[in-house]
Amino acid sequence: MKPIVILFLWLVFSQWVIAQNADSLNTTNKDAVYQRPFIFEGQKGNLTAAVGGYLEANTNYFSTDGVSEGFSMEMRRFNIFLYSTIKERIKFLSELEFGHGTEEIELETALLDFELHPSLIFRAGIVLVPIGYFNQNHDSPKWEFIDRPLVSTNLIPSTYSDVGFGVHGTIPVQSLSFTYEAYVLNGLQDGVVANEENRTFLASGKNEERFGQDNNGSPAFATRLGLKKRKVGEIGLSAYLGNYNTFQKEGLTIDEKRTLFIGALDYNFSIKKLQCLGELAIIKADIPTDLGQNFGDSQWGLHTDLIYPVWKGTLFRWQNMTLNAAFRFEYLDYNVGDFEETGSNISDHLFAVMPGIGLRFSPNTLLRMNYRYQWDTDLLGNPPAKTAGFQFGFASYF
Repeated sequence: MKPIVILFLWLVFSQWVIAQNADSLNTTNKDAVYQRPFIFEGQKGNLTAAVGGYLEANTNYFSTDGVSEGFSMEMRRFNIFLYSTIKERIKFLSELEFGHGTEEIELETALLDFELHPSLIFRAGIVLVPIGYFNQNHDSPKWEFIDRPLVSTNLIPSTYSDVGFGVHGTIPVQSLSFTYEAYVLNGLQDGVVANEENRTFLASGKNEERFGQDNNGSPAFATRLGLKKRKVGEIGLSAYLGNYNTFQKEGLTIDEKRTLFIGALDYNFSIKKLQCLGELAIIKADIPTDLGQNFGDSQWGLHTDLIYPVWKGTLFRWQNMTLNAAFRFEYLDYNVGDFEETGSNISDHLFAVMPGIGLRFSPNTLLRMNYRYQWDTDLLGNPPAKTAGFQFGFASYF
């Protein structure tokens, strides 16, 4: 897979260089949590408090190798935002998510920002961990696709928030904006391997207890560096490093420290009207040998979204509407390597394509329809299971 990675990196950086005439992208990824319509531009310094949110719902019809559970409807998310300017240069922001009605309730964000200077802001609370592009930019109305990118949910465990503190800031240099973030966190926990997926699965490491205490008393660290060029786009590099397992209990050592590393490259740029965004992630984990080779110590994946406006105009007296054509490519390898006994390749991977359309009534509200075709290959490399299906839904800020 190394030639694919090299080709992909070359493609991203080459497009970054040639896209000199692209439309401007609104904000840096770091500031996405504040770039929501309920916080009015120009009033952020004076606004006492504001309430907003978003909702999304959709239909699903999928079949795998001709077997389907039929048609269903889903109220996927209802999220509430709270914002307050507590004092000059001190801001509060929170996000509460209700998933699938009230089946899942999660506090995704609850933070305070103390702005010493635009280039030096102290942040503390429940923060969105800066790994890749999607985790801090996950609001559904921003996306033309109903399902979230698999590399952003099954490898990078988005939406991933954690208790911590750190600093972030923006340093402008002519037409460039350099952004940085660095946080100390409780970190992902034992579920990285002790899970029902029967594989290394970082999303299962988001134990709810992480908001109360660390499971091993050893903090994790996360950082992201971003570079945005005006009228072109943004590229970012991020990393996470921490021990995930419980290695001490009541002062006794019960296991060796097991380290988890996540590295990500993300990008968001435009070439004239075409927008291209996505991310690539690499996982390295120290896995106990007695778990067997189902649990990979190395994983990687990527996704790329292409979005192009094919029509703008008025429909049923709604003005300034946009119809976007979209296409997503994604690939995941859950277990990079070979079987020790045979030397043959471990084949726990998937590949998917997803064309779609999105009808935007405004930047904040859209109807969207997607088609997914996915190939899942099991550990032994048997012929892939083929999944296909349609989704139709809406998403809107309020």
